[in-house]
Amino acid sequence: MTERRGAFAWYELLTTDAAGARDFYGRVFGWQARNASTSAFAYSIFSAGKIEIGGLMELPPDARRAGATPHWVGYVEVDDIDRAADRLKRLGGSVLVPPTDSNIGRVSIVADPQRATFGMVGGLKLDGNTSEVMEPGQVGWHELFAADGKQAFAFYSELFGWPQGAGDSYHLVTVGGRMIGGMFTKLPRTPPPFWLYYFEVADIADAVAQVKGAGGRVLQGPLELPDGCWIVRCSDPQGAMFSLQGKSSQSGIESAAVGELNWAADWGGFASRGRMVGKPKG
Repeated sequence: MTERRGAFAWYELLTTDAAGARDFYGRVFGWQARNASTSAFAYSIFSAGKIEIGGLMELPPDARRAGATPHWVGYVEVDDIDRAADRLKRLGGSVLVPPTDSNIGRVSIVADPQRATFGMVGGLKLDGNTSEVMEPGQVGWHELFAADGKQAFAFYSELFGWPQGAGDSYHLVTVGGRMIGGMFTKLPRTPPPFWLYYFEVADIADAVAQVKGAGGRVLQGPLELPDGCWIVRCSDPQGAMFSLQGKSSQSGIESAAVGELNWAADWGGFASRGRMVGKPKG
């Protein structure tokens, strides 16, 4: 679908315990996982009903030896991945895994000039993130914690044609007229630059309970945005970070303490979903 070009269209979880991850995300989001392995490697596809969400695979041994830890990777769909990889390098990015044919399409794992990693895919063979109205379990927001938000946005705008938006501190990402995410300059004490993916949930309080009950951790939140939506930043039992966003059926929902990522309440507010939100209460 042409309108997906330049948008995140697929997601993969690289983990140290695929079986454990299948159980965790099944409990939290109700996802099913079907086997899509090839002779080269084991691979599963997460789906919510008929909607394919993303893939699941073990973190390769070479990556573990190099210090890689469990994480989610979002793939931006491009017309010609070989040309896109060359363009990325000319703009100062790095190609970590060169364009390679896979069971989902022709893929490449790359890093922007500030070392935030993401993926690119050409000829995506699966349905992926196609709907404009996000259903529970789908990724509804993409957020880049950048070393320099302005420079990062200039890079991605040049690479993918993302239009420049209003705002000096929080740079909104729009594709095909639809707002899909944002990026901002993180505090020095937060982790190295990275993309964080926000999964839609029907009820934030229920989802938080499922995360905790399934062995995950709440790192920050729940925190309420001005539009009444709540967000929570979490990690799964293997340490991969992700976020939740959705409404809450409970008033005065309990806010968890900030975890090991040092997202502290005194950092003067945090940016999310294109809005500046004040310090958490309490």
